[in-house]
Amino acid sequence: MSQTRVEHDLLGNLEVPANAYWGVHTARAKANFPITGVPIGHYRSLIRALGLVKAAATHANVEVGALDPILGKAIIDASHQVEAGKFDKEFVVDAIQGGAGTSTNMNANEVIANRALEILGHGKGEYEHLHPLNHVNMSQSTNDVYPTALKVAIMFEIDNLMAAMRHLEKAFSAKSNEFSKVIKMGRTQLQDAVPMTLGQEFATFARMTREDIERLDDVKKLLCEINLGGTAIGTQLNAPAGYAAAACVELRKLTGMPLVVAEDMVEATQDAGVFVMVSGVVKRVAVKLSKTANDLRLLSSGPRAGFGEINLPPMQAGSSIMPGKVNPVIPEVVNQIAFAVIGNDMTVTMAAEGGQLQLNAFEPIICRALMMSITQLTAGCYTLADRCVSGITANEDKLRHDVERSIGLVTALSPIIGYENATAVAQAAQAQDATVRQIVIQQGLLTEAQFDAILGDVDRLTGPATF
Repeated sequence: MSQTRVEHDLLGNLEVPANAYWGVHTARAKANFPITGVPIGHYRSLIRALGLVKAAATHANVEVGALDPILGKAIIDASHQVEAGKFDKEFVVDAIQGGAGTSTNMNANEVIANRALEILGHGKGEYEHLHPLNHVNMSQSTNDVYPTALKVAIMFEIDNLMAAMRHLEKAFSAKSNEFSKVIKMGRTQLQDAVPMTLGQEFATFARMTREDIERLDDVKKLLCEINLGGTAIGTQLNAPAGYAAAACVELRKLTGMPLVVAEDMVEATQDAGVFVMVSGVVKRVAVKLSKTANDLRLLSSGPRAGFGEINLPPMQAGSSIMPGKVNPVIPEVVNQIAFAVIGNDMTVTMAAEGGQLQLNAFEPIICRALMMSITQLTAGCYTLADRCVSGITANEDKLRHDVERSIGLVTALSPIIGYENATAVAQAAQAQDATVRQIVIQQGLLTEAQFDAILGDVDRLTGPATF
């Protein structure tokens, strides 16, 4: 058997591997874009979404009478196999590509067409029976297929990220409960502030995570407006009457997402603003998560010359020259994910701004940037929860000792001994390198029993006044 087959496009004949499900258009793109070495098949959610979009489009074509039902069934069956991941390795064009996603759409058309040909009992490349463009791409354009698939894929990935963030929130909440009675000093501008509990600190991490889950859920709604059926520029050229609505209904059923046809398809085809919004929220998640990672690194610094308030679980040796050194590698990797996400957000911003007239040609880089950001954040949340947060322990004795030694403790005493007395105590303690307790008792402002009762009442020190 021949190792190749010959296919034809507007540039002429080209040999492609005989066993490949992709064809001449994919082969041209594969040769043209040796950019990242990462093929679109790497992004499972995108290929899944493409399969669903092609299935919905074909269903609509059959429903409105534009496509032979026998051909339609073969295309739909092949599309669902693509959706399920059976042909991910056949999606070989590079993630960064010119042409506004045309190469991605062509890759999908050819893989689905050749699989559908097999289902019908024909050989790969026998397009006289079922054609990638005439049949698989019927009533479609890259310019409505690609952004629709991208929106669906992003929603899949956001769902994954939200699940990872809920997992992380649960880990923070568990530590909040565990540390609910562990007293420590809070800090503002890295200076001693007032007492709090370590539980309150971790409850804040949980709350910050939960708020960002809510923001992601909000932005998902903006992705539900699709331009499938708009074809080239949103005017619905070559799409039969009723096709756009039928395709949307079927895609809504297949995805379970509340998709709607864009009110103005011309606007929807050229406007990439929704991706800027999504990227902005994803960046917010990254920035806040990185701030949390900063806090974990700072609180665990030491073990003897730093804060040393908490212990992160040791994951690996920290140095090739310093024996016994253990580094906060998990928070560090979360920081680096966040830095990448922030850079990806700028990429999305510039790509959205770079659109011209009736189309944005730069959605492939928007796709890659968002896929990288969301999938890496998802992995980062699980990693932080399972390989760091769940194993954190508190150095309770040191935390309490720091509270007792802190000048900031006078703030909690101020309502009892008065602001002026509290100021004098703070000054004396600082000058004499003494504790607030020692100065307060020395000056007869409180007895030992009174002071110890106040310090021993965690709720009194870390919540609203009860007097």
